[in-house]
Amino acid sequence: MAEWTAKRFWKDASVVEAGDGFTVLLDGRKLRTPVKSELIVPTREMAVAIAAEWDAQLEKVDPLTMPVTRSANAAIDKVAPMHAEVSELVAAYGDTDLLCYRAASPVELIERQNAKWNPLLEWAADTLSASLKIGTGIVHVEQDAKVLAALAERVAEMDAFQLAAFHDLVGMSGSLIIGFAVTYKLLPVADLWACSRVDEDWQIEKWGEDDEEITTSKGKRMGFEHAARFYFMAN
Repeated sequence: MAEWTAKRFWKDASVVEAGDGFTVLLDGRKLRTPVKSELIVPTREMAVAIAAEWDAQLEKVDPLTMPVTRSANAAIDKVAPMHAEVSELVAAYGDTDLLCYRAASPVELIERQNAKWNPLLEWAADTLSASLKIGTGIVHVEQDAKVLAALAERVAEMDAFQLAAFHDLVGMSGSLIIGFAVTYKLLPVADLWACSRVDEDWQIEKWGEDDEEITTSKGKRMGFEHAARFYFMAN
């Protein structure tokens, strides 16, 4: 973005209305995205969060400490101009949803998957009118084309900011249904993340976890939680 520099040059970050949304001013200058589009976001809450990230920077700017700014940039620069393609990519997870692929053994893992995943699929059938079929192992489970089309339509209805967040929720969890469950506030975000980690947590219990896995898992969890926050900021 035009104002994105290695060193802090501004004294004040403020929020103002801009068109149908809000933007952030750095000493009166409009914030822009990496491709130099005006950074206009749908809600004051999101704009305030972005301004706070810029205010928190010290002498040097660290993009890694600015997740809301980065997600807003992605929504404007990447998702908005390719909305149809992104929504199609995300909706495709419905055909290979994590919740539909179950272990053949051991019994304890099967029971854990059933306990965590069956209620989510039952909720999807009732609330989203999406009855997904389940199978064992990695053999592809053929889903009803009408069900997948209905889910895809729900995804396509999201705006660029919602879709940017939803893309991460689904991609990180491996489940379109878990993504929707977050947006409907079916369960706390931490619980839904745990639902996506049933298989991994089982393996960790059996074989342990090394430092690299701990770091990777923590990063994914933080990304999932941020995506949930960003989604609700967009509404």
